[in-house]
Amino acid sequence: MTTHGDATETLSDPDFDAAGDLVERGIDAGALVTLFGRCRVDYDGRATSTLGPGDRHVMLKPDGAALVHTDEGQQPVNWQPPGCEHAVRVVDGEFVVESERSSPDELLSIAFESLSHVGVFDVTDATDLSLTGTEEDLRERILDDPDLLEPAFTPLATERSTPAGAIDIYGEDADGRTVVVELKRRRVGPDAVGQLDRYVQALGRDLHDEAEIRGLLVAPSVTDRARELLAQKGLEFVSLAPPEE
Repeated sequence: MTTHGDATETLSDPDFDAAGDLVERGIDAGALVTLFGRCRVDYDGRATSTLGPGDRHVMLKPDGAALVHTDEGQQPVNWQPPGCEHAVRVVDGEFVVESERSSPDELLSIAFESLSHVGVFDVTDATDLSLTGTEEDLRERILDDPDLLEPAFTPLATERSTPAGAIDIYGEDADGRTVVVELKRRRVGPDAVGQLDRYVQALGRDLHDEAEIRGLLVAPSVTDRARELLAQKGLEFVSLAPPEE
């Protein structure tokens, strides 16, 4: 059974393909992902440990943390800290969830033999902005006052076509550098960073080799993982929300 709600999707007794698709979309969107089923848990890092088969609740948080709970106690029986990368795959008839940390090297592997429930939830902290506008409202707000992005920003086009898709706003900064602006009306995760990077790379192939292209992701807020990815790719973030109705 599939249940949908506002930015929420759950599956009951899903097959592994459907579960994998939902979990991957949840991870990419920076959502909170939960799974319940019969699994074993292996950890390899500063030490090694194994939990035999049992019914457990697994939570993958947008900040990269992973928690494994049983039906007892308030603490997880195994966990990974924020900053880890989550991935899922089907191996030898098992649904495997991996949470990997690079510094230090640690890998938490959770192999489900069966899944009773998978859920993806858009969890917004009370301190985040409450939004009522649309991305089009946000674009119009910037076009009316380009300095909201940065002083002397000049919009040149909207929906500029590239092989990777249409750029929300194409413009120049005060130094004449090309600027690619990707707009999002709500808190975003790594998927939005990847989208912006694809636009920047595609535009770079269209322009001359010496062109310097900046990428700006505009949204009310981003997850910690998205912020790290922006820094890795040399992209920038501007916190801005659509106007309220």
